[in-house]
Amino acid sequence: MKFNVALSGALFAASALAAPLTAKRQARHEARRLARAEGAKTQRHSNPPFQPDTHDVLQLNSTSHVQYSSNWAGAVLVGSGYTAVTGVFTVPTPRPPPGGSSSEAYSASAWVGIDGDTDGNAILQTGVDFTIQDGEVSYDAWYEWFPDYAYDFSGIDISSGDVIKVTVEATTKSSGTATVENTSNGQKVSHTFTSGEVEASLGEVNAEWIVEDFEQNGSLVPLVDFGTVTFTDAEAVDNGATVTPAGAQILDIKQNNQVLTDSSVSGSSVTVKYV
Repeated sequence: MKFNVALSGALFAASALAAPLTAKRQARHEARRLARAEGAKTQRHSNPPFQPDTHDVLQLNSTSHVQYSSNWAGAVLVGSGYTAVTGVFTVPTPRPPPGGSSSEAYSASAWVGIDGDTDGNAILQTGVDFTIQDGEVSYDAWYEWFPDYAYDFSGIDISSGDVIKVTVEATTKSSGTATVENTSNGQKVSHTFTSGEVEASLGEVNAEWIVEDFEQNGSLVPLVDFGTVTFTDAEAVDNGATVTPAGAQILDIKQNNQVLTDSSVSGSSVTVKYV
């Protein structure tokens, strides 16, 4: 759910405690920083789920069948009173898609959020972007309250195979927190949104566990082969009660008449496979 956000406003940076950043990674991070300083036009944003190969918002219904989107894969609960969403996933090792160019940047993002579908005015979300280019992999953790663009967290290092816990919590419809915790290295970052900071109020009608092909500069980024992302311990708070994704609407990404993901829900897990 991001609107034109710079190359994955959430590409998690392999930071100081990990292996030192290469010059190329430093350049990419500096480019994102400068782009964000210039304003939202060049920024990376999430978007609501689009109908395949369009910019028309997909409105989920109560069907038990999988629905297709050009940019979202995963699970969406539709109801009312959702005030928190959490999930845990293992960071994948991204690869270029079959037939892809090694020099092109391919990306995707894994996140949890509140709203964005049946209420597309606002989305409170947080997650991790993963990208590969020229054989180099990078990760960024980010937070966002759509329609504002995404901001990278600092002070957290992420590597392939790390176990990440992501949580969003709405304290009111116009305030809340986004938290990313790397349970593998003990690092944890959080951002608190205030009512004067956000641009739109939540409806609290959707809870989501999503892998997204996000948008940059008006176009979806080339989708990376992310293998499998499984959100475990997936829970939401619904009118004060804890619920699982059971019964959620399933979404898969479909582009150019080709289905690129296979999503499923089992108990408190949401699995998204690149196919």
